[in-house]
This record gives sequence, structure tokens and C-alpha cells, in this order.
Amino acid sequence: MWRFIRGVCLAAVLASGTTSHAQTQKALTWDELKTRFEANNPTLRAGQIGIDESKAQEITAYLRPNPQGSLAVDQIGNTTQGSAFSATTLTASVSYLHERRHKRELRLESAEKATGIAVSSQGDLERSLLFNLRSAFVGILQAKAILKVAKDNLAYWDQELKISKDRYDAGDIAQIDLDRLELQRVQFESDLQSAEVNLRTAKIQLLMLLNDKTPVDEFDVFGLYDFTDQLLPLDQFRQIALDNRPDLRAAVQSVDKAKTDHRLAVSNGSTDPTLNVDLGFPSVSQAYLSYQPPLREYVGFGVSIPLRIFDRNQGEKLRTQLDVDRNQKLLDATQAQVFSDVDSAYAQVNSNLILLRPYKSKYLDQGARVRDTIKFSYEHGGAALIDFLDAQKEYRDLELNYLNLIGSYLIAAGQLNLAVGREVLQ
Repeated sequence: MWRFIRGVCLAAVLASGTTSHAQTQKALTWDELKTRFEANNPTLRAGQIGIDESKAQEITAYLRPNPQGSLAVDQIGNTTQGSAFSATTLTASVSYLHERRHKRELRLESAEKATGIAVSSQGDLERSLLFNLRSAFVGILQAKAILKVAKDNLAYWDQELKISKDRYDAGDIAQIDLDRLELQRVQFESDLQSAEVNLRTAKIQLLMLLNDKTPVDEFDVFGLYDFTDQLLPLDQFRQIALDNRPDLRAAVQSVDKAKTDHRLAVSNGSTDPTLNVDLGFPSVSQAYLSYQPPLREYVGFGVSIPLRIFDRNQGEKLRTQLDVDRNQKLLDATQAQVFSDVDSAYAQVNSNLILLRPYKSKYLDQGARVRDTIKFSYEHGGAALIDFLDAQKEYRDLELNYLNLIGSYLIAAGQLNLAVGREVLQ
């Protein structure tokens, strides 16, 4: 009875472990990868903190100047009453710098536009990192596809070796032919090992981008490893890029901010008066009786106006005006770079499609027919061993070329997504 109970418990534990392992083995889709990447990538998170810092600077930019307070004790000295403090006067004053010409508002506007640039720069950073993530994702899919082909080729060749051994036992082929067939298996084994290493390396790279400590053997992704035959016209991709590229948006925002900074420099060249209020408290009757008419407590008002004869902020005015022109030129350069990126990526995608279409519609079927025909002919004595080996090699190369072309297409599609600023091709 106890053995039965222990057996049931052990089975439950094993089943639980299998279920847990199966859950950790759940393959992630591209959308799930992006969500995890945006939440965990340290570079992106650091960039978000930079945006928060820029927002904090908006608070600083809109602060009013602090009022200035002072307290003074005057008229301490030798008096007829014999006390050094008998004629003392206590004076308190408060002053405040009044900023004219909308300086605070312009500082806030400049800080807000700096935050907008930070947001766009963060979007551009995410755009570049997502391309790296997409490339790593495609690398895993490509490695998995090549690994599957390598396993299929090895299994196919093992079946051929079994048939060849039967033929050798029957005296249909010579020992040298069987040896050459067995030696050919080394190439298929090498392909399998290379595919396994490439898959593991691709997973490690993707885990690094995700900042994920999951063991490589427990991590996997899922996606369609194929190509889309349709491609929109180039002009549509150009327009999408103009509407979505965050670096282009940041360049436009930089021009706008430079104009605001110039207006702020002009405003900073204006005169700001300092308003002053002071209160006096003579300590004894002799102090205020010395004034005619007699004065007790008093209050005074004043204004201080700097004479901006020499410094009218001329250098900053000129610098900010030049900065407007500089940012405009950078905007023109960025726009030209956008068109160049889109055109180059579009040409690469289109080139891959030109190569892939005949592979899918013609070459793969032709290669399979040639291999099967030569195989049949060799097994029935109608073809030489060298023809059979060549046919196998040609079909193997054809399959690998097709898979590598799909990988190149998917990378080029990712490059086009990078160029236009959002996903237009999966």
C-alpha cells in the first residue's frame, strides 16, 4: 500500500515538474518579445529616466526669482546718553527682481520643447534597438529552420545508408561505394552541429537584449519564417518615413526650440528692474526726534534699474540666431538621410524578392525532382555514385540557399521598418 502511495506521489511530482518545464519552454511571439524588451531593456529604461529629468527641468525653468531680504542695525556709536545703542535704528528691507518681456514663459517653452526632443530621441533609440531585437529574432528563426533541414538531411541520409547496406549485403554495390556513402554522413553531422551552435548563439544574443537570465535551453521563440511577396510602391514608404521617423521629428523640434531660444535671448537682453521696500525702527526718542519733523517708524520704496549700456546680451542673441540656421541645415541633412535609408532598404528587399520568387515557384521543386530522379536511377544501376552524391549536395545547397535568402529578406524587411520608423513588413 505504501509503495503504491509513494509511486502516486512520485508520479505527481514528475508530472508537476514536466508541466513547469513545459511552461518555461513556452515559445515567445514577436509581440511578446517586444513587450518584454520594452519593459526590461536597461538602455531603454535609462532613456525614460532622461525624459523624466527633462520634465523636472521644466519646473526649474518656470520658477520665479526669489525675493531678497535684509536686516540692518545702524547708528551704533558714542551718544550723549552714554550708551552705544541709544540712537540705534533697525532697518529691514525686501527686494524683488521683476522679469519683463515674458522671460519665464519663454524659459518654460524652451524646456518643454527640450522634453519633446528627448521624447523623440527616445523613440529613435527604441527604433534602433528594436531593429537589433528583430535581427536577433530572425536569427533564431533562421537557425531553427536550418537546424530542422540539417536533421531532415541526416535522417534522409541514414535511410539511404540503410538501403545501401542492404544493397552491399546483396552484392549490388562495392565496398568502396558504401564507404564513400558513409563518409558523406560526416558533412551532414557537421551541418547539424553548426546549426545547433548557431541557434544557441542567436538565443544568447536575444536574451542579452532582453536583459533576461533565463537559461538558454529553456528559452525559445516562435514566428513565421517566410516572405511576403507583395511590396508597396517606394513613394508610399517615403511618405510613411516622413510621418513616423522620430529622428526627423527631433530635427524639426530642434529647429523650433532654437527659434524659441533666440526669442529668449532677445528677451534676456531687456532691462529687469529690482523693486525694494524698506522699514525703519529708531530705538529711542532721541533718534527720531533728531528728524524734522520728528520721525517714528518709517517705510521707503525704491527701484533699481541696471543701465545696460555695454552688455545687452549681444553674443547670445547672435549665437542663438546662428543656432537656428545650424539646426535647419541639420534638418535638411536628416531628411536626405531618411530618403537614402528608405531607398537603400527598399532596393535590398526588392532584390531578395526577385531571388526568392523563382526559388519558391520553380527551383525547389526542380531540385527535389532531380534528386529523386538521380536517386532512383542510382538505386537501379542507371547512374554513377558520383552523380548521386552531386545530386544530394546540390539539393542540400539549394535548400540552404533558400533558407538563407529568407533570412536576408527578413533582415532587409527589418531594415526597411527601421528606415520608415514603424513596422510595415513582418
